Amino acid sequence: MLKFSVAATNRDSKARAGIFETDHGVVETPAFMPVGTQGTVKAVNQNLLEQDIKAQIVLSNTYHLYLRPGTEILEKAGGLHKFMNWQKPILTDSGGYQVYSLSSLRKLREDGVEFRSHLDGSSHFFSPEKVIQIQRSIGSDIMMVLDECTPYPCKYEYAEKSTGLTSRWAALNRDAFDNSKPLYDHNQFLFGIIQGSTYKDLREISAIELKKFDFDGYAIGGLAVGEPAEVMYDITNFTTDLMPKKKPRYLMGVGRPENILESIDRGVDMFDCVMPTRNARHGVLFTNNGVLTLTNAKFKDDFEKVDENCDCYTCKNYSRAYLRHLFNAGELLALELASIHNLHFYISLIGEARNRILDNTFTEWKNKTVEKISIKNNSRENGMEE
Repeated sequence: MLKFSVAATNRDSKARAGIFETDHGVVETPAFMPVGTQGTVKAVNQNLLEQDIKAQIVLSNTYHLYLRPGTEILEKAGGLHKFMNWQKPILTDSGGYQVYSLSSLRKLREDGVEFRSHLDGSSHFFSPEKVIQIQRSIGSDIMMVLDECTPYPCKYEYAEKSTGLTSRWAALNRDAFDNSKPLYDHNQFLFGIIQGSTYKDLREISAIELKKFDFDGYAIGGLAVGEPAEVMYDITNFTTDLMPKKKPRYLMGVGRPENILESIDRGVDMFDCVMPTRNARHGVLFTNNGVLTLTNAKFKDDFEKVDENCDCYTCKNYSRAYLRHLFNAGELLALELASIHNLHFYISLIGEARNRILDNTFTEWKNKTVEKISIKNNSRENGMEE
């Protein structure tokens, strides 16, 4: 069982500071997981990811790693940690979201899902049991169950059917996990995923069903798929009340910095999103005073650092004008420097949220911070797909 404890809960909200332990290290929560879908966080090397950005844990993806490089290569390498030279914890999504995104190339069945590869059109099948087997080959510290992510909007009847299927798959995932062993010399843990779209009664049914399997942690899936932010916050707030207090709570694929702070306020512990790296590659950088689009002409002779309050590698060494020049010249260094800054911003922001929870000043700080950093434009969609 994953060792998780709550060190403090904010007196004015459900925000909490916790810690969980894996064989590859300790993770302090709230925590943001940079997305390394294919065994790499795009444009950022592992040394900077650990030393400058200070990532505690990264997320990789079962679907993508299964297709390329494949489980045979991963097993020969001794697992993903050794293959990518990353010694801290790794969480792997089950691939359910990626299969969801292939809606025209998939067929749901009671025992799993048939799909065609986005790489070459070849036919494949994921069962709950196979997803566990693949994640054993990957060797991630935290494995996710196979689920179906419902679209938004969707009719109640579809969401009800889908939620039932996710629950039945969860039972098969649990059995497959319990009846298999890690391939490498570290423990692995399994999280369940609560579904139900925007229907609260289905969310409650899903949570009740999944709690029967006593997973090591629980995720909220099926949000950040197009619903308004207010709906996401409402469903998140409702669902965290249904989740075990003594286990980590993970909101999948969320999101913008203000989305994360508002979700911490509603009791969430773990997050992932491609937004910091995806936006970075388009010259959109987050700062403590809003968003900068560095490709704009007004930055051509702006020799200030990206964010005056940031001490990341990029801000300590380069100016806005230089980054604009790199983007306009099509230089690859632009992608790296911008990605370093955005990831550092996210992780530092959540680190400060943790500090504020510990000293009981979170609510006032959160309200002021959200007002300053809220994204008015230039944002790209949430999600887990890089």
